[in-house]
Amino acid sequence: MSSRPRMEIRGALILWNAFLAVFSIMGALRTWTEFLHVLSEHGIHHSLCVSSFIEKDRVSGFWTFMFVLSKVPELGDTIFIVLRKQPLIFLHWYHHITVLLYSWYSYSEYTAAARWFITMNYLVHSVMYTYYAFKAAKFRVPRGIAMIITTLQLIQMVVGTLVNFWTYQMKQDGLECQVSDTNIKLSLLMYVSYFVLFARFFHNAYLKPKSSEKAQKRDWFVEKVICQINSRPCDEMKVKTQERNLVSKKETLQETCTDDNTRKTKNTRAVF
Repeated sequence: MSSRPRMEIRGALILWNAFLAVFSIMGALRTWTEFLHVLSEHGIHHSLCVSSFIEKDRVSGFWTFMFVLSKVPELGDTIFIVLRKQPLIFLHWYHHITVLLYSWYSYSEYTAAARWFITMNYLVHSVMYTYYAFKAAKFRVPRGIAMIITTLQLIQMVVGTLVNFWTYQMKQDGLECQVSDTNIKLSLLMYVSYFVLFARFFHNAYLKPKSSEKAQKRDWFVEKVICQINSRPCDEMKVKTQERNLVSKKETLQETCTDDNTRKTKNTRAVF
């Protein structure tokens, strides 16, 4: 496995991301309608504690079930990483596995607060996979779009954390709420850990000050991480060019130091 060449499967990657983008857009349109209706007509308690979006609304219930099922094929992102011989980082596999397990567990309980989690996830994935599809197709997408997507993911984690606090507070106040205490604890742990991991990535990718050779090394690393998280092809020529530039700079510095030492030696000999 380690000796085989990396596979260039750009066409399959474009189709894969385009399919997930269309699926997420459809899911967002179908679930947000019910979500906004519940908020406006029944209030926040109903949206957090009553699982009518599964039991009473057939359209929302169908797309909720499709959301749970989709967490299995989304593991295909990992397959693309392996086939293209990219490093499998912790953030990627931890995120995919925990979302899969939590989604199936919550669906088995008909967790009411999942209404919030599902609608948010559909919305963010609509933007994210559309971006990935364009990048895989080699369109020139502004770097700022990637920053916006990561920001949306961070907002999703903050709202998810708040939802768990609100749900817990309602149960403490004696209100009936179809969310188990175990689910609240697991969900809170999951969202907080996601926030920490994505915040760290955001800082390293967009905020950390850059300086000379060290910055070029970090840019090269970030480029590979972004490629992996996005499950899209890296620009290998760009990576190789960055590596050559680093080597060239080191050689230039060594030659400069050598010339300086030679001149100093000659000047010293001339004095004596």
